[in-house]
Order: sequence, then C-alpha cells, then structure tokens
Amino acid sequence: MGEEQKPINSCNCTSSSTTTTTAEEDDLHRQIIDEIESLCTLSHSIRVFSVKWQVIRKKLEELSSMLVAAETRRPNHHRRPLDDVIVTIFNTIKECRNLASSCINVSYSGKLLMQSDLDKVISKLDSALKNVSAIFSSSGVVTGDLALVVLKPSIGSSREDMRFYVKDLLTRVKIGDTQMKIQALISLNEVIFEDEKYVKIVVEIGDFVILLSNCLDSVECRIQEEASVAIAMISGFESYKGVLLVSGVIGPLIRVVENGSLKAKKFAITSLEKLTENGDNAWALSAHGGVTALLNLCSKDEIDAELIGSCCWVLRNLVGVEEIKRFMIEENAISTCIKLIKGRDEVAQIGAAEFLQSMVSGDETVRQLVVKEGGARALVRIIDPKSNFSFKSRETALRVIENLCFSSVDHVNLLINYGFMDNLLYFLRKGDASIQELAFKSAFRLCGTSEDARKSMGDGGFMVEFVKFLEAKSYEIREMAAEALSIMVLVHKNRKKFASDEHNIGLILQLLDPKQGNSGNFKFLLSILLSISSCNHARRKIANSGYVKNIENLANSGVSDAKKIVRKLSTNRFKSMLNGIWHS
Repeated sequence: MGEEQKPINSCNCTSSSTTTTTAEEDDLHRQIIDEIESLCTLSHSIRVFSVKWQVIRKKLEELSSMLVAAETRRPNHHRRPLDDVIVTIFNTIKECRNLASSCINVSYSGKLLMQSDLDKVISKLDSALKNVSAIFSSSGVVTGDLALVVLKPSIGSSREDMRFYVKDLLTRVKIGDTQMKIQALISLNEVIFEDEKYVKIVVEIGDFVILLSNCLDSVECRIQEEASVAIAMISGFESYKGVLLVSGVIGPLIRVVENGSLKAKKFAITSLEKLTENGDNAWALSAHGGVTALLNLCSKDEIDAELIGSCCWVLRNLVGVEEIKRFMIEENAISTCIKLIKGRDEVAQIGAAEFLQSMVSGDETVRQLVVKEGGARALVRIIDPKSNFSFKSRETALRVIENLCFSSVDHVNLLINYGFMDNLLYFLRKGDASIQELAFKSAFRLCGTSEDARKSMGDGGFMVEFVKFLEAKSYEIREMAAEALSIMVLVHKNRKKFASDEHNIGLILQLLDPKQGNSGNFKFLLSILLSISSCNHARRKIANSGYVKNIENLANSGVSDAKKIVRKLSTNRFKSMLNGIWHS
C-alpha cells in the first residue's frame, strides 16, 4: 500500500479571490513545500513507469527549490500572483499524489492511460516552473533583495537542515543573479570543506552536480573558479567519481584547462588527476582532447610551475593505455619533459621526471628515445654536486636514471661518460646523511649492472666507501654494503686492490664474530673472503689475522663457505702456520 495521503489545507486554495492573511499564506506556502518533499520521497518507492517518475521527481525538486527561495521576503506586489500560482501547484501536487498511489498499488485501469496521465502532470509541472520563475524575478533571475537568507546550519544539525540549506544554495546558483551565484558557490565550498556530509547531499541532489559542471563554462571568472573548487572536492571521493563522469564533467574541466583562470586551471587539473587515478577514465579524457590540452600547457614557458607539475601527474595516470602513450610521444611529450627537467622549477622538474619514468617503464623502445633525446644527460645534471637542486629533485632523478639506464650496458656506459659515477662518489664521501644514503643505494644497484661498471667503480674508489658502510647502524645498509663488495671483488683487478689493504681483511674477519650482530651478513662476508682467498698474499693475510678463529668457528658449525676458506688456508704452505695459531 502506498503512503497515506497528507491533507493540504484546501480551503485556503479554492480560488484566487479567497481572502487570507499574510501568515496564513506563508503557512500554506510552507505546507506545499513540505508536501512536495514528501511526494519526492514517496516517488522512490514506485516500481512502475520509473523513467517518467524520475522526470517528475526532478521537476518537483526544482519546483521545491524555487518555492523555498520565494518563501519569505518576497515583495508585496509579487504576493498575489505567486499565491494564484500556488493554487495551480496545489492541484497539480494533489494529482501527482493520486497517481503515485495508483502506481504503488498498481490500481490504474490501463498502462496507456496512466502514461498519458503522467505526461500531463509533467507538462503541468513544467508550466508551474515557468510561472514561478517569471513571477518572482521580472528579469528571469533572483536578485539579492528578493532572496531568502537561509543561515548555515550549526555543527551537529540534522541532515534535514543540512539538505534544506544545500537545496537553497542550489536554487541560488540556478536562478540567482551573478553575485548571488558567486556567493552561493562560496557558501557551498565552505560547508563541503567543513563537513563531508554536505558532499554526499550535493551528490544525492543530482541536479547540483550537473549545475556545477555547467558553471565551469561560465563567462564569469569567479563562478568558474568556485565551481572548479567544488568539483575538485567532490572528485576526492572514490564513490562519487562516477556521478561526476555521468554528469559530463570531463569536457568542461578540459575547457577550463585550456581557457580558464590560473585558480580555475589548478582545481580543474586536480579534479582530472583524481578522476584518472585508476586509469579507467583515460579514454574519456583523451576523447575530449585532454592529452593535447595538458601537453600544450606543459610547453608554455610563462605557466606556473605547480600547474605544470600537476599536468604531468595527470598525464602519468594515462600512460597505462598504450594507444594514449603512443599519441603522447607523437605529440612530443618526451622533448617537453626533457625541457622541463632542464629547467629550474622544482615542482615542474619532478613532475616531468616522474611522467618520463612512467613512459619508459617496461618499454625499451621509449627508453632508447629518451636517452637519444638527451634525457639521461639532463637527469645526471640534476645530481651534479655543483648544481643547486633540492634533495627531492635529486632523489627523483636518481630513481628515474636507474629505471631508464641500469638495464642497458650501453646506457650505463653513457652514464659513466656523463660523470654519473663521479657525482655518486662525491655524495658518498661528502654528502649529508640523507643524500649519502641515496647515493649509496644507487651505487649498490649500479655495481650489479655490468662488469665494465664494476671495473670503473673499482678504479674510482667505491670499494673504500662500501667498506665504511659495513659498520653502518642500519642492518639493511650493512647487508647491502657486504653484498656490493662481494660483487665488486668478482673482478680480478678489484680483488687484488681489495686484498692489498690489510684493514679490509681484518674488518671482515672481525665482523664474522656473531657478537658483532652481523649474522645476516655472513653469507656475503664469507663470499668476499672466498673470492680474495684465491690470491696467495690474501690467504697469508687471512691466516695472520687475529680474527681468523672466527672462520674456524663457522666451519665447525657447518657453514659451507667457511669450510671452503679453511680448506684453502690448510694447504701445505699454510698448514704449519695455522696449526701454530689455532693450537696456541
């Protein structure tokens, strides 16, 4: 059964000539607004003719918003015409209520007849909307003098009060003059930033999202800006992104990127970044010319660096679609990024580097293009100690260099020619703790790229620095240093250089003592000793070390590499020496 019909005080609406007091007219006005709200709620439970009822509900909501705006403080010369219209509205609402009851109870005589009746009601609602709009605004808009001032609900107010306030703002944006629209949008942004419950209410009132989308195309700069702010806020909620897309927001956002004010552009790009985070909406943005618009913005010298950085992050979200990535490359995205990386603006530089990294990831062809166009050289320049770039820029540059070049021997050789190893070595020796650790980790990965790289690193003095990190506070760093050295000494020249320093051998033997807390590093430390023990002078130094007992203890514990080292030390040449050491 449907909701019981609420009676409306029809005695006050029988004719336009009925004499009523102002208070009675206002009570009736409020009563009809409440009835429309009730009918909108009831319409959600109707399961037949759902499309037509959706249309009816939207028109009822719009009519309610207009009546709310005109509820009080309307000029006296507008009271009688508006009251005359309310009589017609009352009859239409009553007819809607009866049709709703028939649809809920499925008590209508025929589908065709019901469809016809619903169409007639829709037509009457259209007429009512036009009449109300015409009466309380001779110019077609509501001005500040005519508007009802609805106070913002206090913290903890009911959802009904919050919804009432949002619907009032909707009306002001929809039919207000320019200043009223601006103020309503400002008020909207205030509440949605204060309490996300308002965001949900805005989204539930579907017309509001569509209206905000339309405001993005406004010729009034402030309206466009405030609408951009609101949409950026809504786009931050994963569950509401679909509503924005269905409301057609992508096209207007891109037009703002192309022609909007700086503030509007910033918030429009923020919205696009959030809407493309999962990549599912990449095609929607591309179809509206978004890729070209963003790349064009990145190529303009006078544009704000923060804006360019945000553009790069949106573009980065799109590269997962192969066709779009190829289009970006055709549109000179690589050269645009390299130009930004060569610039001095940190935000733009970092955004471009990260965008470039996304393009080269897993794509050898693109890697070749980037290196060919000077991308590697531009990135190496950022980590030049003589330059004045920030830690964040250098951190990003190192990460992109590794992704771009470390998988190719030829590219690693180019890095060496560009002075990359000299830059790393400088920061290993003289950098502060944060940049030193970055340089160390990059050097660790570099030594695993090729034998040529290991030879160059050995000649450059990297092994001395790796030895220092064997005693770092961080277990992770100590283990990485041991592993790096175990890789470096695989090169004969490096092995001889390492073994020539008694301090190196003594330190490693000392660290093999479990009391040193390096048990996790034993594998790599023993690997180092096993490699250098192929040299006679290294075996002699190991045997003469005061810590050689540590190897024997590990061998007795069944550690394979320790046993191998002991066997190498136990040749006839060293046997008597070891016996003297171990049995003294």
